Amino acid sequence: MKSLSVRGVRIDRMSNTPVVTLREEDAPRRQFEIFIGAPEAAAIKTALDAEQTPRPLTHDLFVLALERVSVSVSRVVLTHVSNGTYYADLVLTPDGGPEVTVSSRPSDALAIALRASCPIFVLDDLIDLVGEVIEEDESRTDTGIIDEFRDFIENISPEDFDT
Repeated sequence: MKSLSVRGVRIDRMSNTPVVTLREEDAPRRQFEIFIGAPEAAAIKTALDAEQTPRPLTHDLFVLALERVSVSVSRVVLTHVSNGTYYADLVLTPDGGPEVTVSSRPSDALAIALRASCPIFVLDDLIDLVGEVIEEDESRTDTGIIDEFRDFIENISPEDFDT
């Protein structure tokens, strides 16, 4: 299994459908996207942004209910894809009991994992099948852009605006 992080949620321009981007934590840092529903996209985005709601949303309620009955969410595992549909398991641990695996849609599992602060994994076969190495432009980091802008501001002169 490989550890994953949720990189973000966006709307796919071609299909106008929300997608969640997942990335492998360790090298080669492969990445893949899963199309999800709008409510799940909102739930994932809310968790990523650490937004607080006045009342618990569905995924919050699920985690709170599990905690009340002394069950923790140990991990989420993305297991396979079949005909474009991804599958996941929630691994739950009752206090003092053996682990229990519950099949889940990946979008719900991710929303729950983010709220429960539990690790997210992908099986090796799945990441080998769908993961793509995304080259990041290391030379244009946020710090680099800010340094370039700072240099520009410090060295600008009125003559630069003569036409």
